[in-house]
Amino acid sequence: MEPTSKPAGGRRGDRKKAVSKSVKAGLQFPVGRVARFLKKGRYAQRYGGGAPVYLAAVLEYLAAEVLELAGNAARDNKKNRINPRHVLLAVRNDEELGKLLQGVTIASGGVLPNINPVLLPKKTSSSSSSSSDPEKASKPKSPKKA
Repeated sequence: MEPTSKPAGGRRGDRKKAVSKSVKAGLQFPVGRVARFLKKGRYAQRYGGGAPVYLAAVLEYLAAEVLELAGNAARDNKKNRINPRHVLLAVRNDEELGKLLQGVTIASGGVLPNINPVLLPKKTSSSSSSSSDPEKASKPKSPKKA
């Protein structure tokens, strides 16, 4: 009799390498962790097998969208790194993300640059009025009374 090279415990040879649910779904976000949080959160008594996959995909999409817009904001400000200010500018300038994160405060984000039009200096059209009426243009303006 020749010795067999079977492993102990009755297993049949080489086991397949484990493939995560995230890899199966083609996602970067962890499907298993999302499933664990769904269970621990007790949001429902039961949920389907596709629920954590779908939720992880939605979260991944939102994260990618915010990061892309924040990266564009960083590039506009001639920076290589995304900081909270860039995230705020990205979120507030996008209509749909702004609506989603309406009541959210981003720490160290600041506010959108905005000046009320009423506070801006009034535009004077002195050059157009002086060319139309030559008599008014020749007269010196009197100083305003206090």
